[in-house]
Amino acid sequence: MSSLRIDNYIGGEWRAPRGGKYIDVVEPAVGAAFGQCADSDAADIADAVAAARGAFAAWSSTSAADRAQCLHRIADRIEERLDEFAAAESRDSGKPVALARSLDIPRAVANLRFFAAAATQFASDAHAMETAAINYTLRQPIGVVGCISPWNLPLYLFTWKIAPALAAGNAVVAKPSEVTPLTAKLFSQACMDAGLPPGVLNIVHGAGARAGSALISHPTIKAISFTGSTRVGAAIAAEAAKTFKKVSLEMGGKNPTLVFADWETTEANWQTILRSAFSNQGQICLCGSRILVERSIYENFRDEFVARARKLRVGDPNDASSDLGAVVSKAHFDKIMGCIAVARDEGGKILCGGEAVKLDERCANGWFVAPTVIENLGPQCATNRDEIFGPVVTLQPFDDENHALELANATEYGLAASVWTSRLSRAHRVAAKLEAGIVWVNCWMKRDLRTPFGGVKQSGLGREGGFEALRFFTETKNVCIQID
Repeated sequence: MSSLRIDNYIGGEWRAPRGGKYIDVVEPAVGAAFGQCADSDAADIADAVAAARGAFAAWSSTSAADRAQCLHRIADRIEERLDEFAAAESRDSGKPVALARSLDIPRAVANLRFFAAAATQFASDAHAMETAAINYTLRQPIGVVGCISPWNLPLYLFTWKIAPALAAGNAVVAKPSEVTPLTAKLFSQACMDAGLPPGVLNIVHGAGARAGSALISHPTIKAISFTGSTRVGAAIAAEAAKTFKKVSLEMGGKNPTLVFADWETTEANWQTILRSAFSNQGQICLCGSRILVERSIYENFRDEFVARARKLRVGDPNDASSDLGAVVSKAHFDKIMGCIAVARDEGGKILCGGEAVKLDERCANGWFVAPTVIENLGPQCATNRDEIFGPVVTLQPFDDENHALELANATEYGLAASVWTSRLSRAHRVAAKLEAGIVWVNCWMKRDLRTPFGGVKQSGLGREGGFEALRFFTETKNVCIQID
């Protein structure tokens, strides 16, 4: 194992965990540890909160323009080391290096630059009254906030939370996933190199049960922004309610892809639907894991989709020809394979995949799963209700718009959906009736950072993105002045 050690970033410097404990960091593609990260506890969280509290007054009084310039400098440092960040993201998570280079790292940079600009454009409201008074609204930073990010898009979602929190003038204690901590370490160095004042951002590594719980329950933390599982999100909401912390929860998804008979069967559209199913080994909360197809084209669509899925190459993440890499961990591999077994028990027909992929040489012990397509399962089956979060999709036929909506909404989740049709009137009707926070029409994963992001039902609470994120990380104060 490499001697790589990932310590906490507190008060602008590296600090070993107080308890002296570390967690192995494993490379999924080879199934072996290559380093260790801090296994922090409440004492480390307390140190980080103290550092953040000490930095808050100066940072919150720094001008928006100066805060923006600091975020831009951090973005510059990441861009200068893009290949290093992409390689680290791939090593940590198992995704192809090419995907990290084209998606994860550039979008992390975009997050920083967007919220740097947004900080300087975040306007308040004013309301004149007929009774010779005027009201104006202040939006002031909350104080010390907590950001907890997941393992599937480590740096991308880490910056998605940290950037608006810092732009709004807060001090931050952040906990990345202990499964994928490497780019958080590189990000810490970028913050040092960019001159971010010590204590403004603190990164504490460790397991959710120890470090995460301590962060959520700490009385100085005024808000929690979390992305992860619905189970953990529910526990965070319950704990935060005890002290009335603000919470933003982006959780699970079981997203439908609705394909109507009049969709345009272009090569680009086929590629997008395939990507929406299997990108990042299906480990994106926005992936379309339930593909609903109008019955009149079902068989033709199924045969073409399966043929394309079979051509996807599962391979070494370092190989530029690999379409899919490894899933993130042995535990997650076992979960996915267990879900496929459940699908078989429920009567599902495996059209392709359904098995582990064994590679040679460097990746012989890695955790790879073949792209899997399943049919013959209805909306009440566990396979169509439970989030698998892997390269596994189901196909279901529908008869008309109402039937499509019935199937699409037959889940406790409501994060995203995509609709494929050439009829604009249908697109509007269906989008309005889908129980989802995000609906794409004839596209997938197109993101305008100005727009609100989040789900309904058990997919989330609150919205991220654009001014929604800045509003979350600020408190609203109305000032009423008598002017006569």
